[in-house]
Amino acid sequence: MLKSRRGLLAAGLTVAVIGAIGVASTLEAGAEQIPDAPVPATAATAPLLKPPATLPWGDRPQRVKRGRDGADSKSLKAAGLSVAGPAEGDDGTPEEEYAPKGDSSKSGHRRPTSANAVPPDPSAEPSASASSGPKANFFYNTARQYAVSDGAYVNLTIHKPILDKSEFHTLAELAVRSEDGDQTVEVGWNVDRVVNGDDDPHLFVYHWVNDQPTCYNGCGFVQYSKTVIPGFTLAVDQQKRFGIQFTNNAWWIAYDTEWVGYYPASLWTKPTFTKSGLVQVFGEVATPPSTVLPLSQMGSGKCGRLENTAAARLGSVAYLNGPTPEFSLEGDSVAYGIYGMSSRTFRYGGPGSNGPEKCKEQPDA
Repeated sequence: MLKSRRGLLAAGLTVAVIGAIGVASTLEAGAEQIPDAPVPATAATAPLLKPPATLPWGDRPQRVKRGRDGADSKSLKAAGLSVAGPAEGDDGTPEEEYAPKGDSSKSGHRRPTSANAVPPDPSAEPSASASSGPKANFFYNTARQYAVSDGAYVNLTIHKPILDKSEFHTLAELAVRSEDGDQTVEVGWNVDRVVNGDDDPHLFVYHWVNDQPTCYNGCGFVQYSKTVIPGFTLAVDQQKRFGIQFTNNAWWIAYDTEWVGYYPASLWTKPTFTKSGLVQVFGEVATPPSTVLPLSQMGSGKCGRLENTAAARLGSVAYLNGPTPEFSLEGDSVAYGIYGMSSRTFRYGGPGSNGPEKCKEQPDA
């Protein structure tokens, strides 16, 4: 059985956690449903930076409504809560150091990437190829705009799409990138058994340096919040805000009502990365490299179409000191569709190729 990788667990991680006395005064203690749980951490190598007084969307921070550790996404929804940590006794020891992460390139084409993991199959014996760096294939519904800004935020609907046993992950995210696409900060939710150990949606962060992938929820990420940590389970069938903002010499990550943490600017030195040049919001499904048509659901599992109100949404994308949102759309599989409801809100996703319908016509051979 896979152990959960929830939390800040990836190799090379440097974490800073606010002490009991150092909690930001803007957080409202009464907003949380249970007492703070211990946060895994290592010693910080630099003083903890401070976030802005307001979140990217202008609200003052409040503690995210956190459920009991080990709660699943459906029970969090039923209780009106937002996140939950791993169950007691789950030490989060990673089975693999890295898991595959795609890169929705400037042209929107699928991009294979090396990975030190394979989709987990509980019925199969581990194979020698599992550690040899197999590649993954990626499928997207993407909205993109070249935009110079201090960051962006988006409303994402959070779902529990069905991840096929043969495939890696299904996710939705916001990515703030340099104009050439080589430097990136990402935040979103994913269903990934290798990373998280279950089929629930989880909060994730990720970044790229000089066009090279790093790792989920670590590799230089500095934790700030005591309440919500990358890797935590998220309540399903809700809409939450996800934001990325460059301020105080770092790319800060915001989720729901809190600043989660940041990637220090020192991670990008040649060249520096302090402004966006390209912003993307998208759904992503990762499969084995030979896959032509993906099997997993994306978003809610409903096709992103004009008439389909049950489809997942990438909503109300906004910039910080940036231009008016005017996104272009691309989708690269008959299994998923993307539809622009406005210049900054989109329906996306679909059932996968074994679902009851195609989201668009099969391209000519």
